[in-house]
Amino acid sequence: MKAAFEGIPNQDPASTAPLPSYPAPNGATPTPRAYTPATVARPANAKSQASSAGEVRLDVSNVYKIFSDDPKPALDMLYAGATKDEVFKKLGVTVGVKDASFQVRSGEIFVIMGLSGSGKSTMIRLLNRLIEPSAGKIVFDGRDLVTMSRKELIGVRRKDMSMVFQSFALMPHLTALDNAAFGLEIAGVPKPKRVEAAMEALKQVGLDQYHARYPREMSGGMQQRVGLARALANNPTIMLMDEAFSALDPLIRTEMQDELLRLQREHKRTIIFISHDLDEAMRIGDRIAIMEGGNIVQVGTPFEILRNPADDYVRSFFRNVDVSRVLRAGDVARFEEEKTVIRVPGVLQPALEQLTDSKNEYGYVRDHDNNYHGTVSRDSLERAITEEGQPRFVHAFLPDIDPVHAEQPLHDVMRTVASAECAVPVVDDQNKFLGAISPATLLKTLNREK
Repeated sequence: MKAAFEGIPNQDPASTAPLPSYPAPNGATPTPRAYTPATVARPANAKSQASSAGEVRLDVSNVYKIFSDDPKPALDMLYAGATKDEVFKKLGVTVGVKDASFQVRSGEIFVIMGLSGSGKSTMIRLLNRLIEPSAGKIVFDGRDLVTMSRKELIGVRRKDMSMVFQSFALMPHLTALDNAAFGLEIAGVPKPKRVEAAMEALKQVGLDQYHARYPREMSGGMQQRVGLARALANNPTIMLMDEAFSALDPLIRTEMQDELLRLQREHKRTIIFISHDLDEAMRIGDRIAIMEGGNIVQVGTPFEILRNPADDYVRSFFRNVDVSRVLRAGDVARFEEEKTVIRVPGVLQPALEQLTDSKNEYGYVRDHDNNYHGTVSRDSLERAITEEGQPRFVHAFLPDIDPVHAEQPLHDVMRTVASAECAVPVVDDQNKFLGAISPATLLKTLNREK
């Protein structure tokens, strides 16, 4: 256990010395498998704004993992176009990950998912070198983890990365507080400082009142919260979570997902989450990477993958998904500049002219900071202009058009969209206008048949 915390790989016999380079035959650069980033435009209203605009924290390029003391023969076959089954048949070695490339952005929850044996758990252990890559680059904040010395790698794990496992991995003889502080103790943090940090982490997951309890005195959900608190205690900038909730009962699993989303709203950490549960991936993921046979098949937001699956494997994966219960209003809202009106107090005529010239019956009023104020129509603007002594936008707002929150499931807004006289405005936590949902947009989203 101590080895894992100090940065010594505990699942791979390879040294933590810089990785040897295995070039492709004849010095050629291996041709990466072209995973499919979805081509459908993501509206500017995802669960995390970082998912579309954040800086790249982790850049994985052409990473391979061959479970062999000498990976070169297998790499040569793969570079030449062989499949992992052909490699196993000829050499008897297993290809865990093949030519994986993707980027993880600051502040997003990036979910890697696939069926059993797809390579997802191997992939996450490559990211912090609990398992040594056989080839490729893993660049974290501009530094290649693959070429780092053992000392440098330990420093990154202690200061920047934390990992939460499927098994709670709590010490049965330690209290919740001591378990949460365990990583800091191994790192040599003085006791007063680590106790303070561990208590704060327990508070974040709602267990500060239970800090003196032992694992045997806690439910499975509480134990996993302690495991999460242990990962949070050193205030990591990136968290690796390997099927962290899969051992929990369905109800507790949902509660932990809610807890993770709450923490994410407050702290905006970068999280890489491994899951085999499609509903979980769609619920918490800003973006999802689909793995099959060690390959990254597709990377995209839930909306992008649902609308534009890369191949039949991905399509079959998502075939029975009820998109109305997975996608949120913010996922499908359309922002159309010509339908938005910048509010100038007491000046309504330009707004009316804008809607008339663009042949739009309705408009969404916002200020220069994109705060939503209300919805107007050409008729309501004309009435406000002609009937009021001093025209005001408030007199032109349509009374029955209320905005819906970006995080509301489509299932919950379908009746509202169907009965509204115009497309329904969508706003975020700060009341920023994100776009609107019309019945036509909703039907197009729900109808995924090709």
